[in-house]
Amino acid sequence: MERSAALLLWQMSERRANPSLLSVLARAFLAGSPTHPELVERAAHVLGRPWRWLGPLAHRYLARFEAGTRPRQSHVVAFLKEDRGFLQASSRHAKKLRVAEWLTDAPWMLPVSPAETWGVPRIETSGALAAWLELTVGELEWFADLKRLSTRSPAEALRHYRYRVLAKGGGQVRLIEAPKARLKSLQRRILAEILERVPAHAAVHGFLKGKSIRSFVAPHVGHRVVARMDLQDFFPSISGARIQALFRTLGYPESIADLLGGLCTTATPWGAWKVEDVDPQALLAARKLYQLRHLPQGAPTSPALANVCAYRLDCRLAGLARVAGAEYTRYADDLAFSGGAEFEECVERFMIHVAAIANEEGFRVHHRKTRIMRQSVRQQLAGLVTNEKANVRRDDFDRLKATLTNCLRQGAASQNREGLPQWRMHLMGRVAFVESVNPERARRLRGILERIDWES
Repeated sequence: MERSAALLLWQMSERRANPSLLSVLARAFLAGSPTHPELVERAAHVLGRPWRWLGPLAHRYLARFEAGTRPRQSHVVAFLKEDRGFLQASSRHAKKLRVAEWLTDAPWMLPVSPAETWGVPRIETSGALAAWLELTVGELEWFADLKRLSTRSPAEALRHYRYRVLAKGGGQVRLIEAPKARLKSLQRRILAEILERVPAHAAVHGFLKGKSIRSFVAPHVGHRVVARMDLQDFFPSISGARIQALFRTLGYPESIADLLGGLCTTATPWGAWKVEDVDPQALLAARKLYQLRHLPQGAPTSPALANVCAYRLDCRLAGLARVAGAEYTRYADDLAFSGGAEFEECVERFMIHVAAIANEEGFRVHHRKTRIMRQSVRQQLAGLVTNEKANVRRDDFDRLKATLTNCLRQGAASQNREGLPQWRMHLMGRVAFVESVNPERARRLRGILERIDWES
């Protein structure tokens, strides 16, 4: 019976649904406020009369799309092709149905309810977006690169990114994609005037003003059990389509959301991977992942976009932790949970649920990095020990102290074995990190650092 009904719908869709009718109805639904009266009014306007079936159709449209992202026109057309009531009506009234007036693509901001108060700039046409970014429309399209012309070019001068491949443990690789100066300035404006106005979840501590690794770790200090989980390929696993959907959620018309998404994502050329001593299978898997549009690790917009894209994940994990009597925080791709005796009893099952939720939200868990740490062992998150108080690991402290001491005795250059171009700034940053966690211990390091002769 179900198969016969499906066959009937398919036949009706193929034979009766006029492509022009589908397109004009989709545009009418998207051309203004998504309320039932206005949907019906716009649809009746373009069809020339208030057909009775438009009211129920508008209700079904709202049930499908009201709670989610502003849909693409192609998504609305697909909905109409599958809607039994619309197909029956268009089949029954095929000779009377006509398009009375065509509407252009909707150039209006239509944010979801929470986004109405965020104050993102109102940009409704490609010309307005180009002017906002101080570009011509041609330059805007070049930088957004929706047709992937720059990534297909063998000439590095025509590419928008510079690439650096880092070998990780276990034969894995990580690709740093750094935007060139002009694109980076465009991304910084998008970050400052759009993305920083979008609130992140309270559990997020990475890449936010006033938050840090220390605030990420603080809720888990002194707990009976601490659990850690890592999200694999965090930035490249967030697709370009997901970023474009995010900008539509903020209210931007489809064409503008696509351009903004193009400015903030990239597809990596196959020839960008210049690396040795890497597992060939891991390299092939990485190439396949990065050749799809994704968030580049190295763009200033990527951390903020990743935080917003993970909002549903954070909501679900925070709720799960609350039910289990646990604390939850996230720093980029690091997930941390902790609690007392109640949480300790269910922590293994709890982590299975965490992995399942992450998978449902479009993220993959790096299971080899999952750790469950009880008080009898050293509990550590993001390089800090959390058993009694947040502190730098003793071996990390001793290693840094030895490096600084050798710089003092043997000359700073003698300890720069990796040839870092900003060796002094590197060591100052490491000392500053220790100071942010434990100022008292850092005084000894600061004393040595200030006595080093950086010219030797």
